[in-house]
Amino acid sequence: MITKEDLANLIFPDIDKTIEDLETIYPKRDLKEGAQVTRFAPSPTGFLHTGSLFTAMVASKVAKDSGGIFFLRLEDTDTKREIEGSALKLVEQLRTFNILPNEGYLIDESKTNNYGPYKQSERRDIYRTVIKQMIINDLAYPCFASEEDLNKLREEQTAKKEITGYYGKYAIYRNLPIGEAYNKIKNGEKYVIRFKSRGNHENKIKVHDEIRGDLLLTENDQDIVILKSDGLPTYHFAHVVDDHFMRTTMITRGEEWLPSLPLHIEMFKALGFKPPKYAHLPVIMKLDEGKRRKLSKRKDPEASVDYFLEKGYEPYSLLVYLMTIANSNYEDFLVSQKDYDLDHFKFSLKKMSLDGALFDNDKLNFYAKEILSRMKKEEIASKSHEWAKKYDENLKNFIEKDYSRYETILNIEREKKNPRKDYAKYSDIFDVIKFFDTSEYQKILSNGLTFNPKLDKNLIKSFLVEYPSFLDLSSDENTWYQKVKELASKLGFCVDMKAYKANPDNFIGSINDACEILRIALVGRSVTPNLFAILSILGKEEVIKRIDLVIKQL
Repeated sequence: MITKEDLANLIFPDIDKTIEDLETIYPKRDLKEGAQVTRFAPSPTGFLHTGSLFTAMVASKVAKDSGGIFFLRLEDTDTKREIEGSALKLVEQLRTFNILPNEGYLIDESKTNNYGPYKQSERRDIYRTVIKQMIINDLAYPCFASEEDLNKLREEQTAKKEITGYYGKYAIYRNLPIGEAYNKIKNGEKYVIRFKSRGNHENKIKVHDEIRGDLLLTENDQDIVILKSDGLPTYHFAHVVDDHFMRTTMITRGEEWLPSLPLHIEMFKALGFKPPKYAHLPVIMKLDEGKRRKLSKRKDPEASVDYFLEKGYEPYSLLVYLMTIANSNYEDFLVSQKDYDLDHFKFSLKKMSLDGALFDNDKLNFYAKEILSRMKKEEIASKSHEWAKKYDENLKNFIEKDYSRYETILNIEREKKNPRKDYAKYSDIFDVIKFFDTSEYQKILSNGLTFNPKLDKNLIKSFLVEYPSFLDLSSDENTWYQKVKELASKLGFCVDMKAYKANPDNFIGSINDACEILRIALVGRSVTPNLFAILSILGKEEVIKRIDLVIKQL
């Protein structure tokens, strides 16, 4: 008589280990009370999704705050969808965002706790060991249903308005005699291995989510495939095995996985494994014609982190923004503490929204400007240069003409209590500062300058004609400004703003209007960073040249 052990040995003749052996090889981690072991487990099927970055950030933060372990596992069992090179890119992008696993894929295992391999395709024998014992324990069985058989079942279930799937009476090979299954395999018939569920979809089970609390979900009764015909496991099964033997204690993943939770809980318990805690994160939403929808890979460039890197957002600014939508109290923390170091903020899963966070580009830009404004000139110069070498030829050339001058330009009104916030991203920089370049200034001039229409053209010209004799860049800003006021007063401008506001009609304009003439003439715009700093960088000779060009144009 053929037994389940005979069937298991036929399918896995080379497997001589047991689940108990694996428990010894991958023991419980020696961590302090309350320390969480979390993971990020992407598939190498394309770009790093913004939602995936959100998930990785939360997983990393939970582990770090608790003094635990955060690891990276590559789930590469879906070979049909795998994109060559995407796994390495995923790892590089995580590093770019400073999300650094303690252990995992492409991390030197000799320097970490070794719970690997951390690539699922290299864990084949671990899965096969577990499945072999599942067959012996009547938790799994070989299924010989063809695609045609499954289609017929689906059609029958649909016609009867029943739940579709492979379960109960529709699991046609579930109760196949062991001898018949044995002979089919001996005869070379194609098969998969299925989990033997004991559930009933008419029942509800109580599950707990760390964000949503206690939930009642439909019990699983699907006999899902756990080992495909190519010998690779499916996601559902591999997740259970990997997270048990990697000793994951907290799984953070998108809420789209919530319907799978009863299945995963059932498999953990069937195998005698303690289920980890689960936290199903809200999806990131987008407002589209007044309606909220999930951020889409197909429709939204913001769905890929590549978009933010190519645009020149400082990676840390995106993390700060994502934390504001991860925890409702983070913005209050920023307001009260003025501290953008994420390590200083105590993250809480309980503070996460259940409705889905709405992606707000304006808010991202606000925090992005805050982050860039806090950088020292050396840091923003270096990082923007590295970005420009890859994405912006104009900025790259501008920087490399005179790197020291570029640093000085970026430092205008920077290193002080309330620094200027001109840039949200590196791609903003060139447009703001390009007027410093003579050839770019000439392009601005050729498009025509727009002066204040309330000022007479001859007055503007007179101001510019006389200004070189009042130009003093040799001392401090106050001395320079007093000379500007001297000229402005001579031509009829009011240099006392209180007096001007009291009787504006008594004057041709204010000292601000006089300074605006200089801004527009020398820069091409009415709003600029500190004017004295700009003139000092341009130098007296260049300032006079530009004024002469404007006078000719006038």
